[in-house]
Amino acid sequence: MNITINKAIVGGTVKSIASKSQAHRLLICAALADSETVVSYAETSDDIEATAHCLAAIRRGDSDLNVRESGSTLRFMLPVCCALGIDATFHMSGRLPERPMTPLLDALREHGCTFSGVGSDCLKSSGQLSSGTFNLPGNISSQFISGLLLALPLLDGDSRINVEGREESGSYINMTIDALNIFGIEIGRGDGSYQVKSQQYQSPGKVIVEGDWSNAAFWLCAGAIGMGAVTCTNLNLNSSQGDMAVTRLLEAFGAEVTYGRDSVTVMPSREKLRGIRIDAEDTPDLVPVIAAVAAVAAGETVIYNAARLRIKESDRLRAVSETLSTLGADITETPDGLLIKGMESLKGGVVSSFGDHRIAMTAAVASCVCKEPVTINGAEAVDKSYPGFFRDFESLGGQVTEGG
Repeated sequence: MNITINKAIVGGTVKSIASKSQAHRLLICAALADSETVVSYAETSDDIEATAHCLAAIRRGDSDLNVRESGSTLRFMLPVCCALGIDATFHMSGRLPERPMTPLLDALREHGCTFSGVGSDCLKSSGQLSSGTFNLPGNISSQFISGLLLALPLLDGDSRINVEGREESGSYINMTIDALNIFGIEIGRGDGSYQVKSQQYQSPGKVIVEGDWSNAAFWLCAGAIGMGAVTCTNLNLNSSQGDMAVTRLLEAFGAEVTYGRDSVTVMPSREKLRGIRIDAEDTPDLVPVIAAVAAVAAGETVIYNAARLRIKESDRLRAVSETLSTLGADITETPDGLLIKGMESLKGGVVSSFGDHRIAMTAAVASCVCKEPVTINGAEAVDKSYPGFFRDFESLGGQVTEGG
């Protein structure tokens, strides 16, 4: 599906959708709990549905699991299935078979599991995971650690996870621990390690998935560079979601940010925006849309510690660079980030989503500073995390047509 944006958003209020990162975790905890749990979320997405369908399949005795293109679903469900002693087949799509898995597979192998089809779109696991000491690198994917944290309480005996080297995206591990705590699971934390005892998941009865800071970031950034103020509601200002750092980054750029009880408002302030240096180690998902802000921030913005973005749904550093460059930005890739020199405006044009939801949404936000229409080829990529994105785009005054 190709989408052409003829008019960018003019401002308004939008309710933040449910956090898919938290939904993954709460759904898995609920499935493992001692009694029924109602997990409440108003919106869904391809990734959330992948986890929900895998859990439903296991419940009915089916071990043939379609994780689609969801890295979280695969990296969480794989160790959980191993802990349950389920011989499972994981079907993948998109770039997911190419994304790193070796450290997690090695750790699981060392504790009794075997795998076939590694590197293909059909990964098969077998064996019963045993407790003990697990060693994982901290600089490849926090999902490896989160997956083990979800699985290890199910085992007989105590376990320990040693994180080797620097732990990146620590906020996502915090989200996992928060979800586990809701279900009565206690995790010990030491210097570069996690201690997990054998425990029973206990249902809280009902949990509500909080609003998604990762996707709210697109609207907040649009507020900084667009025509009118944008307010995002349904946000937890005390969330453990790392991407709530978007407000801190926008303030550093010079944007006007105000806070309500469960909302954030960002006012247009393009004449005040100035380039900054951004360490993306803990907030890699913000890089695409923050780069769109940097494209019209006076001076130079340097984004670094973002090399892991090359192994997402697309090579996101290259995809962001090519997308914004096509629209008229002065942007250069570096080995682990981006160098962006701000301009007064962008020109517009035709870009690809690269099959990546965050690239499609970034192009839409960039239309706020484009003189001509923006056409996004493969815009259906937004369904991975935010199927209603273009509906909400229009609710904020944008004009979107299919085709182009």
